[in-house]
Amino acid sequence: MGVGCSRCVSLSTPINLTSTPTPTPTPTSTLSCTPSTPFLFFTHKPQFPPKNLTKSPSLRRLKCGQFLAKQTLTLDDDVNDDTTTSPLASVSPDLLQQIVYDALVWSSLNGLVVGGKSVQKSGTVPGVGMVHAPFSLLPVNFPESHWRQACELAPIFNDLVDRVSLDGKFLQEALARTKKVDAFTRRLLEIHSKMLEMNKKEELVLGLHRSDYMLDERTKNLLQIELNTISSSFAGLSCVVSELHRTLLNQYGKYVELDFNRVPQNTAVTEFAKALAQAWKEYSNSRAVVMIVVQSEEHNITIRRTLAEIDSEGQLLPDGTLLVDGCAVAVIYFRAGYAPNDYPSESEWRARLLMEQSSAVKCPSISYHLTGTKKIQQELAKPNILERFLENKDDIAKLRKCFAGLWSLDDSNIVKEAIKRPELFVLKPQREGGGNNIYGNDVREILMKLQKEDSEELNAYILMQRIFPVVSSALLVREGISHQEETISELGIYGAYLRNKDKVIMNDHCGYLVRTKVSSSNEGGVAAGFAVLDSIYVTD
Repeated sequence: MGVGCSRCVSLSTPINLTSTPTPTPTPTSTLSCTPSTPFLFFTHKPQFPPKNLTKSPSLRRLKCGQFLAKQTLTLDDDVNDDTTTSPLASVSPDLLQQIVYDALVWSSLNGLVVGGKSVQKSGTVPGVGMVHAPFSLLPVNFPESHWRQACELAPIFNDLVDRVSLDGKFLQEALARTKKVDAFTRRLLEIHSKMLEMNKKEELVLGLHRSDYMLDERTKNLLQIELNTISSSFAGLSCVVSELHRTLLNQYGKYVELDFNRVPQNTAVTEFAKALAQAWKEYSNSRAVVMIVVQSEEHNITIRRTLAEIDSEGQLLPDGTLLVDGCAVAVIYFRAGYAPNDYPSESEWRARLLMEQSSAVKCPSISYHLTGTKKIQQELAKPNILERFLENKDDIAKLRKCFAGLWSLDDSNIVKEAIKRPELFVLKPQREGGGNNIYGNDVREILMKLQKEDSEELNAYILMQRIFPVVSSALLVREGISHQEETISELGIYGAYLRNKDKVIMNDHCGYLVRTKVSSSNEGGVAAGFAVLDSIYVTD
């Protein structure tokens, strides 16, 4: 019997708080592979339908391109009855008030909640300081052809990540100049280099990825923003917000003329869980555990260890087994470890090296982590580089079609162009988590400063074509208050990949994430406070 852990954790079954029969939706095979039934729920305040409410031309379908003036609403405010100036001129004010209220009630009952950062004990005491996650009241329109394209790309990107990760020489050479000016990347490469020196082979490989896209209004093309190979967040909440929208449209769709079947069912959380469970199974130690590496104040409730705790409690056995607090670890999922702030001391770096040396399935391994860096994304966009890793010409063409312009700063011509027209570019450092990209005149100023100083720091950045997505109107709900805004949206497609030696066990797309933000905002992270969670409404 292998080394294991005698402790066990039971997962309780969610309780349906409604006693009303659940309506069965019409199957929509074009949008999803699995059936799902939205909840039908009822609230007590305010009463619905509002008095004298009837379906009329004033309740016509919301148009994404329609301009709606900015306004803030609270549940206690009177909604403007003047439909010519109302932020939702096409929807009855009473109906809007009801939908917002019911959305907030549903969020509380169905787990669309996060830890509130303003509450002192939130993130350290489970269940304390929970607030609803920020969300868009209705889903955003998205063309079905581009939805299908994004889903089709996921397994190709999964395969590409795996193949690039196996080419240690490529990773080291591509990031050689970056590591001279980026201490964080240098430390990751040092761990990777030690694995190469040990000839460490990862027989079991797990990748839980998310590829992010925007639909460019100018070219009408779906363009990739980035590929995430570590801590691909919001798989859980994205599923819940999709069900929120399906539920709202199931109940109110006849008034806003939207069909809940056009909101794709979201399987991200179940598919990610399935991938983790299958990786655990492939590890072949029934007493081993799955460990999630988290930050010190984690706003998701998990069975967790910080990097420092792993350094303190971790032990590597001669056969490669990793023990943490006496438990053998089969799978390690990194919810932290992607940013310099996650490594405040040498203790965290020792923990990262310890885990990498072990036989546990790392999600991601150090090579997968490096493959997801922005510099590698830029390198893969160069001519003839994809051919180094992929043989299928159709797959290569599909990937290239979604690539936005990406350039290294050793290209003097593109740097001159960016200084001349900075509004057409985004300057990206090698950082994850939102809030790091540089836009507008700041692009010009930083490039000119680094050029004047003849600084090697140029190697810490890449230039990317700026994408100009469609602007639409949306009602954004945060902390119980709704704001009508002009917004842009970003679609993320999750992918899961599991390989045991030469056998590919899982390679597929598995759900999606939509983040919607005010169009004037450059950054887009939900956790960073720039965006809200959303879902898509598939259009012809």
